[in-house]
Amino acid sequence: MSESDYLAINRAGWDQRAQVHFASRFYDVPGFLAGGSSLREIERAELADVAGERLLHLQCHFGLDTLSWVRLGAACTGVDISPVAIRLARDLAAQTELDAQFVCADASAFQRDHTEPFDIVFTSYGAVCWLPDLARWARVVVDNLRPGGTFYMVEFHPIYDLLAGYSYFTQSEPDVEEQATYAENGSGAVTRLATWAHPLSSVVNALVGAGLHIEQLNEFPFSPYDCFPGLVEREPGRFYLEHAGHDVPLVYSVTARR
Repeated sequence: MSESDYLAINRAGWDQRAQVHFASRFYDVPGFLAGGSSLREIERAELADVAGERLLHLQCHFGLDTLSWVRLGAACTGVDISPVAIRLARDLAAQTELDAQFVCADASAFQRDHTEPFDIVFTSYGAVCWLPDLARWARVVVDNLRPGGTFYMVEFHPIYDLLAGYSYFTQSEPDVEEQATYAENGSGAVTRLATWAHPLSSVVNALVGAGLHIEQLNEFPFSPYDCFPGLVEREPGRFYLEHAGHDVPLVYSVTARR
């Protein structure tokens, strides 16, 4: 199969997932509409001051995080491959009267439309596994970021994939599987999806190769989401996993500057 075939599989799968996720307790859209935020403690602490900044959110799903950044004062544009997700994001923006732009596009091919580059490019949690080519994605980040601007990502640690029985290192072809989604209402919504393994070194080297300067690389022994089997909530909003008596790194973050 070609890369475009795999992306078509994922677009269809995420169209279905977007509808299921929108109705889930996991995403808590009613709580967001009541004034809540979907952002978690890691990104709130590390990307602390966004007021007045122009922020590009790559792989934004249906826009909860994007609109949460708007509530903190950022001027946001969200990008996602799923037209269903983008429609839902635009509906949420209208309901909440939050000013954000949403664009349906592949994150590895996005080009801003005659606008100034962004102050911040952001992506988070379960994003890079859908990208076949990290070097191309990193170039999109740089092309859309102003000189001196910040790239920030927070992502699930790839060591979890190895413990779950998948390759840690990138393979020539993606894993293509029928998967139920991680939301509590997703057991009946099985979709076919293609995912690519990317070790931590590949993510960092792609960003450095595109011209970004890494300022911080942090790892965390917990997930802010209860989205993997076997997690234990030892502290409110922090879910841990042990392996051989030790905590598994479940999340990492990268802060970089153009």
